[in-house]
Amino acid sequence: MMRKYLAEFIGTFILVFLGTGAAVVLGGYTGGTDTGFFGVLAIAFAFGLSIVAGAYAIGHISGCHVNPVVSLAVLMSGNLTVKEFWGCVIAQVLGAFAGSSVLAFVNASSTSLEGFGANGYGELSVVGLNLTGALVVEVILTFIFVLAILGVTSSKATSHMGGIVIGLTLTLVHIIGIPLTGTSVNPARSLAPAIFAGGDALAQVWVFIVAPLAALVFKAFFVVKEETGIEIAGESDIDAAGK
Repeated sequence: MMRKYLAEFIGTFILVFLGTGAAVVLGGYTGGTDTGFFGVLAIAFAFGLSIVAGAYAIGHISGCHVNPVVSLAVLMSGNLTVKEFWGCVIAQVLGAFAGSSVLAFVNASSTSLEGFGANGYGELSVVGLNLTGALVVEVILTFIFVLAILGVTSSKATSHMGGIVIGLTLTLVHIIGIPLTGTSVNPARSLAPAIFAGGDALAQVWVFIVAPLAALVFKAFFVVKEETGIEIAGESDIDAAGK
């Protein structure tokens, strides 16, 4: 299990360091800063490709959840014990903090780290999205993301493509989500940058913890069983997940 937890730590570190790193290097997407279409696209692909890299690097060890929401989905499916779930979540949160810490260290002399790639609404949203809009957006984006994970891992005929499909889906939700909230779909990814950034980002982080978890309310309607009676979308089937 420690090998699995280490894999989750590394996977989440990769996601946060590369994803939010791209955001701050390209000017950030908080504080009303608009990076333009190509900037948004670059940030979206940074997050998506981080998942692709993690999926094929550590997917065979832990499933590369790198997201408490995905680990909770696996727990709800009965393919993860409560102890294993909390071990994965702790590893993911620590990995996220490590990613933000290293990002702060390597950019210690830079002023571009303002916001640390934190999620937000209102003044922290490029389009000024309000609280209700942020909650709705994050629930919908997380639902789409989790649904894609369940779909691609529902059959062994497609599960080998999981890393690519899930990575591209994460890219897709970021393309629309970056100007709105910065795109979370992952509580661990949101928590670390918010604590480093402080201020409004920290005050608003609860939205990006609650909304992704709320999306799991819909999960029960999309979990099916194969003809063998083995429930899909379990830990051994999910190759990756992250945002």
